[in-house]
Amino acid sequence: MVLPHSLQLMTFDKGKVEAGIGHTQRTPLKGLRFESLEEAQTYLDRWEVRWADTRIHGTTKRQVAAMFAEEKPALLPLPLEPFRFYSYGQRTVHLDGCVEVEAAYYGAPPGWIGRLVHVQWDDLYVRLLDPRTGQLLREHVRQKRGRYRVKNEDYPRRTPLGTLQLLARAERAGTHIGALCQAIHRAQGELGVRRMLGVLALGKKFGLAAVEEACTAALELGVHEYRFVRRYLERRPQAPLTLQQVDPLIRELVQYRDLIQQRLQEQEQQGSLFETLPVVPRTSQEVGP
Repeated sequence: MVLPHSLQLMTFDKGKVEAGIGHTQRTPLKGLRFESLEEAQTYLDRWEVRWADTRIHGTTKRQVAAMFAEEKPALLPLPLEPFRFYSYGQRTVHLDGCVEVEAAYYGAPPGWIGRLVHVQWDDLYVRLLDPRTGQLLREHVRQKRGRYRVKNEDYPRRTPLGTLQLLARAERAGTHIGALCQAIHRAQGELGVRRMLGVLALGKKFGLAAVEEACTAALELGVHEYRFVRRYLERRPQAPLTLQQVDPLIRELVQYRDLIQQRLQEQEQQGSLFETLPVVPRTSQEVGP
């Protein structure tokens, strides 16, 4: 919708802009309803020509159309790209050198792993900023969920220490777990760190023995993917629950039997004691009125 000249002429003074918008809402639009934007635009165009352009401005005491004709040659064309409205947040650079924005991953410069960065994003771009200086670190094109965007110069030349420690942890968890994580790292590099962490996290839910079995199947089939291991475990029939018979907290049944017999004997002795006690008759002094 094109604004009237009376609004276009106003300077970027907050009070004057708000006053002009209120004037337009109260004067031509108050109490009116339109079926479409085209109908509203036609009405405003007619109102602008007949009333808004011909009125005398309250501050300058001059006709609005005449002032606009003087200032029109100095107006610049609007920029081709619309003004960007960003969402803001803070992210810690992950072990793979990326930050996560709406389930997509964007690379930070080398040396930022474990550090906090400020992030701006809209529908087109994601920007990483230095939290101390505000300097632009990286700008990436928005990606779909699960996708990565990393500049070639940001890939590490050597395997970071954190990744080596993660691979060693996978080796300790299981032989085939470690072998699968090694295969993921060879194929995907640092971008596979999150997938290796996902494989290890499955051990808390399904147990390391089950994850070791799933990794064995993945290696035999040549499918070096976290998703295969997860789906294998989710579709694998669960072992039935069984009662544990041997445990340091579980005592022998003989001890429970002896304890029960001991309690029964104590109760019988207490009962026989009450039966043998003599009954003392009440004296006349003890009898109440």
